[in-house]
Amino acid sequence: MTSFAILLSGRGSNMEALAEAVQSKKLSGRIAFVASDNPEAAGLRRAAELGLRTAVLPYAEGKKRGEEELRELCRLHGAEWIILAGFLSILSPEFVRSFRSRIVNIHPSLLPSFPGKHGIEDAWRRGVKITGVTVHLVDEGVDTGPILAQQAVEILPGETLESLEERIHRAEHSLYGKTLSLLFAGKGLTERC
Repeated sequence: MTSFAILLSGRGSNMEALAEAVQSKKLSGRIAFVASDNPEAAGLRRAAELGLRTAVLPYAEGKKRGEEELRELCRLHGAEWIILAGFLSILSPEFVRSFRSRIVNIHPSLLPSFPGKHGIEDAWRRGVKITGVTVHLVDEGVDTGPILAQQAVEILPGETLESLEERIHRAEHSLYGKTLSLLFAGKGLTERC
């Protein structure tokens, strides 16, 4: 069974969706731990309520210290994969290289369009008709790694930013678990969700 860590910085809705997928056996895997760079992250509290092991990464002491702790937690708890679920810190190139092709991220746009922290808002403000979500492997760039899966989301006439965010998050919750299930089963980059 594949063991993975989940990293988050905020409310943890993707973490919850993945935990539910594991619980319902839609995703074959074990959540080794949930960690955050933000000690106040609501997602940490929710993970603890779900009975998951949690940790605060000491990013306040610097990126190097935070990544050292993350590396040690992965070793200690046997995490084979690192799953980013709204983790806002950028991992160093050295750290990414040490986990080459074993760090996965979900991004709220159809990459390569609208990379960075504000993908939903950027697409909405630009007035595009279609946006979506992307699951990709993490490389040394920002939202530039190999794409594993994408799902389009139409921006509706009169759509508010809030309603678009809600629909994007629903798409993320569905696509992430399906994509990880294929990835953990060794299906690689060519499978479609």
